[in-house]
Amino acid sequence: MADRLLERVKPDRLGEWFTRLTRPTGPPPRPTRRGRTFDAAVALAIGVSSVYYVLDNMTGIVDRGDRPVPAPGEWIGPVIVAIIASAPLTLRRRYPLAVLWIVLAAVMVTPHDAPRLTFYACVVAAYSAAAYSPHRIPTLASLGVAVLLVSTDSALPTVPDQYAPYLILVPIVVAANGLRTWKLRTDEGRKRLSAMEREQAEALRRAVEHERARIARELHDVVTHNVSVMVIQAGAARKVMDAHPDQAREALLAVEAGGRAAMTELRHVMGLLTTDTPADPDSPGPAGMVDLAPQPGLGQLETLVARVCKTGMPVKLTVTGQRRPLPSGIELAAYRVVQEALTNTVKHAAGASAAVTVDYAATRLRVEITDTGGTPGTSRTTGSATGAGRGLIGLRERLAVYGGTLRTGPHRADGYRVTALIPLEAS
Repeated sequence: MADRLLERVKPDRLGEWFTRLTRPTGPPPRPTRRGRTFDAAVALAIGVSSVYYVLDNMTGIVDRGDRPVPAPGEWIGPVIVAIIASAPLTLRRRYPLAVLWIVLAAVMVTPHDAPRLTFYACVVAAYSAAAYSPHRIPTLASLGVAVLLVSTDSALPTVPDQYAPYLILVPIVVAANGLRTWKLRTDEGRKRLSAMEREQAEALRRAVEHERARIARELHDVVTHNVSVMVIQAGAARKVMDAHPDQAREALLAVEAGGRAAMTELRHVMGLLTTDTPADPDSPGPAGMVDLAPQPGLGQLETLVARVCKTGMPVKLTVTGQRRPLPSGIELAAYRVVQEALTNTVKHAAGASAAVTVDYAATRLRVEITDTGGTPGTSRTTGSATGAGRGLIGLRERLAVYGGTLRTGPHRADGYRVTALIPLEAS
């Protein structure tokens, strides 16, 4: 039987049990400077009162007057015990369990007729271990030992009559101060909560404004480009309707295609607002569903250029560098730059030709649109009467999100140039 018991109690099992007993079950205490100062004051007060108790009650040195002082052996030992029990209290928050063990050792050597010598130090050490020690199991065991040691004394210390008022007034003052502190902290917490709520409301308002501005830019880009192309195609169809019906039919087909493209991109933008919209008879998807196809990017530039070419304006697209996939936001921003520049050329430079260059470099993407001028219309530097320059402003804001820049200005004799530079991560 004993052999089986020894087999079960192996060294590794003992190590595992010891690890479980010594493993912290809570966060380690982090005393503050104010807490350390308070602990030092408590230790000093208990130490002074204990030494005074030794010199006054156990030996009578304080009240002897002209009588001979007792031999040092009669009071040096109790004074040392009082100091050993009170001095470690300065570290009661940092090492609560170790302080309790030291105080318990002092309690064990305290004379039975002088329990007051270490009683108060033991109470403070026991409270500190219960409140701050992260080692719960050893702490509970040590508290049980402390109860046994204190209960074995024949007589517990009594409180002198001169200290009774302090025992009544001090707890009342401490409780009142704690209640006032709790009220102040509660008021401060409410103020902070109100401030946080106001900040959150303000952040939500700014986010809504930013989202509205972004959607407004999307609507401007979609409507301006497609409607401008549709107006030009409709005008061309009207002019050649009698003389060249076939050309008028092609122009009207281009108007229809532009309208469908505008509706598709409008559904993209409206999809940002809601995903539960009424059924659209022209929508290719099921009734009540929003067309959530990807936003246009650099891969759709060929389609954009072809749609502009149908208005009668020649456009040449050139792509240089190693073409690679980019973040969707950057591709959408570059697409909108080309769309806005070509739209301005169609509106303000009839008869011009345009060139679009997309250059993929290692650390940046350059998009440049130039035109030859044509018949001048409304100035592109100030914006149209209806747009008020919002298109270029929106493009600058859109590019600024990705650290990009937009430059616009005259090109050669009567032409115009729009250049966008967007930084990219190195390949």
